[in-house]
Amino acid sequence: MSFRRKSPGPRVRGDDDSLPAARSALIVSIASPEAVHADRFGPKAANLARLGHAGLPIPHGFCVDADAYRLQIAAAGLEIHVRRVASSDAGEARRAALAMKLGLLEAPIAPAVLEPLLDAWRALSASGAQTVVRSSALVEDRFGASFAGQFESYLGLESQDEFLTAVRSCWAALWATRVLRYMATHDASPADTAMAVLVQPLIAARVSGGGLSRTADGDMVLTAAMGLGSAIAQGEVVPDRFLLSRAGALRAASAGYVEHRRGCVHATSLAAAGRSSGVSEPTLGVARVRELGVLLRECEEAMGMPVEIEWALDGAGFKLLQARPLHVQAPAVPEEIWLRHPGLNGHPAGVGWGSGRACVVSCECELARVAPGDVLVTRVAGPSLSQVLLRVAGVVAELGGSTSHLAALARERGIPAVFGVPEATTRIPDGARIAVDGVAGIVRWLPTNRRPDEGRGQGSVSAGSRPAPG
Repeated sequence: MSFRRKSPGPRVRGDDDSLPAARSALIVSIASPEAVHADRFGPKAANLARLGHAGLPIPHGFCVDADAYRLQIAAAGLEIHVRRVASSDAGEARRAALAMKLGLLEAPIAPAVLEPLLDAWRALSASGAQTVVRSSALVEDRFGASFAGQFESYLGLESQDEFLTAVRSCWAALWATRVLRYMATHDASPADTAMAVLVQPLIAARVSGGGLSRTADGDMVLTAAMGLGSAIAQGEVVPDRFLLSRAGALRAASAGYVEHRRGCVHATSLAAAGRSSGVSEPTLGVARVRELGVLLRECEEAMGMPVEIEWALDGAGFKLLQARPLHVQAPAVPEEIWLRHPGLNGHPAGVGWGSGRACVVSCECELARVAPGDVLVTRVAGPSLSQVLLRVAGVVAELGGSTSHLAALARERGIPAVFGVPEATTRIPDGARIAVDGVAGIVRWLPTNRRPDEGRGQGSVSAGSRPAPG
């Protein structure tokens, strides 16, 4: 897979009146026609610009061309480290990546980049609004390589120093260890790509969430939680979940909950979980759910493919924050033997059916216990778990939902996963044979002294997988 950049076309200034009239072409308004160029501003920014150009509601703001990143590398004298990253000496390659990361974090920003960058930020923040800085790598949000949760976003920035630190951190994120691991599995290198940046005002969200425009049955899924959407993306809560028909009719709704346990269980005593119950007072009323369903369909039409989105609702209405391709695969039928055994329900990630040995872990410090072919059973479904996706047959988590970053990564790799499964780590026996239906959202297990008389053996995953959750 190659991520090398094509030669840029002619540069013209963006058309957002909130930005200074005289400025470098490194900065363009997201409303500018050229903002849809993914080879300059990354698919994350370009996809959002495309939605805005289609008349859909997005926050205003500006995009920082990936050429600004390239100029910064040249100004800081970092090109030598870029070349060394491809060294056959693993130690030298790691040292070069670290030098790149530190150099981008610490070197003064080149004047040719700094001046137009600050001009644009001052214009955007003149009203006193807090700002958001988001990475928009040229490699992310593509089909087969979402990089969900691998890069950085910074919310609620108020000062110039905070803003510049966030921009540097987004550039440096291209060289983070987790990103290098992810790239290695996609035959890619940070030396072959670049980092653009998206800057927007912070949306004072009352409610936020995600959406999947396709399910196995042709329906749509929306998720929602109170406040900003980072908790959903990081798999820290179980969001409310709404299932809609393509016509927009609400088929089903389930209430989410927040579990107040935090930290490593080996170092911290855990407070009792606090959970909401029932669906009588969901985060969104039926009218709002239907309105959002219309926006989700329109996103799919604008992108020309099934999509997963992130959104926020403030006093002015819905705002679309992100859209990326949604992985859709053919359905599979699980073995009938599993239907006779205990099961738990949750939020399906949307692909696959698989079985293996349950490896129950209480926190990330235990991930070394997870062996190839195991089914990981855990509490929080954060994107940091992406490191184990290469070796597991499935994932089950007590928290998280269908639109979390880990769910996107599981769909991308065809790994069956179910999130929001209450008491999974206490009810599923460690070492038991377990089956994960990543479409129906059901987890079943066998007594530890038995094996199914049908099956594919430990860690096997069906050749056919299902599409986004239904």
